[in-house]
This record gives sequence, C-alpha cells and structure tokens, in this order.
Amino acid sequence: MAAGGAGRGGARARAMAREALPWDDPSAVRVPDPEAALGAAGLHWDDLNALRVLDPEAAQQTAQLREECGAFLDKIAEFQKIVGSLIELVDQLARAAESEKMKAIGARNLLKSIAKQREAQEQQLQALIAEKKMQLQRYQIEYETLCKIEADQNEFIDQFIFQK
Repeated sequence: MAAGGAGRGGARARAMAREALPWDDPSAVRVPDPEAALGAAGLHWDDLNALRVLDPEAAQQTAQLREECGAFLDKIAEFQKIVGSLIELVDQLARAAESEKMKAIGARNLLKSIAKQREAQEQQLQALIAEKKMQLQRYQIEYETLCKIEADQNEFIDQFIFQK
C-alpha cells in the first residue's frame, strides 16, 4: 500500500505541481509583445515589413515635410529667377535713366553756355553801341564845328568879295 499510496500520492503531487505551473495557465504566462518591445527600443516595422528607427507616423511626416520642402525650394528658385530678372530690368531702367539724366544735364549746360555766350555777345554789342554813340557825338560836334567854320569862312569870303 505504501507503494500504491506512494504511487498515488506521487501522482497527486504531480497533478498539483502540474496545476501550479505558469505555462499551463494562459493568463499567468505573459509573452511580451514584439512590437511593444521593438517600440521600447525605438524600432518599428513599416508597411513594407522593414525595420525602421522612426515610427511610421514620424516617417510619413518626414516624407511629407521633405516633399513640402522640395516644393518650397522650387518656389524659392522660381522667385529668385523672377527677382533676378526684375533686378536686371530695374538695372537696365536705371542705366537708361542715368543716360537720359546725363543727356539732360548736357543739354542744360549747353543752354547755360549758349545763354552766357549771348550775354557776352550782348555786352559786346552794347559796348560797341556805346562806342558808336560816342563816335557819333564826336562826329556831330565835329560837324557842327565844321559847319560853323564853313559859315564863318563863307561869311569871310562874302565880306572879302563885297569889300573888293
């Protein structure tokens, strides 16, 4: 009996021990979630089942940001091209305006020069007129003097002829 009892007791002990094992109870056994373990390590599976360092949402946001940055850079390049052509156009206009300004300054200086020449010529003519007026006065005085002399000489001749 002892052997049978021991045999039965051993089976019972085994059955009790079997009941107490954690792998037999599914709620007692905790198998770690592989995605959670990878996530804790900073690793993630993507849509193509490739192991990634970034989580899929961050990778998607990064890709979207990369596309937006590319579009932004394209717009900036187009803007720079437009601004470059605008600057070139403004430079051309500035050169044209500077050229016209120089022409206007040259024309103004020419007009001033012509005006000064006319003033100088007018002053010369005024001086010549004054000189000619003085000469006319001298000639008038000389004429009057000569007329008096002629009258005196005619009177003298007349007296001389009458006295003879």
